[in-house]
Amino acid sequence: MGQLNRITQQPEVMGGKACICGMRVTVGMVVGQIGAGRSADEILTDFPYLERDDIMQALRYAAWRADEREIMLATA
Repeated sequence: MGQLNRITQQPEVMGGKACICGMRVTVGMVVGQIGAGRSADEILTDFPYLERDDIMQALRYAAWRADEREIMLATA
């Protein structure tokens, strides 16, 4: 997964969703903004407390999670 020092998960913050460290901004919100066609510059304008590295790490985290594989186990 590499170094993702800007992403954190804490049960007491946003229900344990992955967030930008020290903020209540979820990875899902950042990814949703990109998915809606917004550029990183537009996101940074709307959320001036974010940094470009926050956006990039959120996208890397989401890509890593999307690449996980579920393995179905046979039941007895």
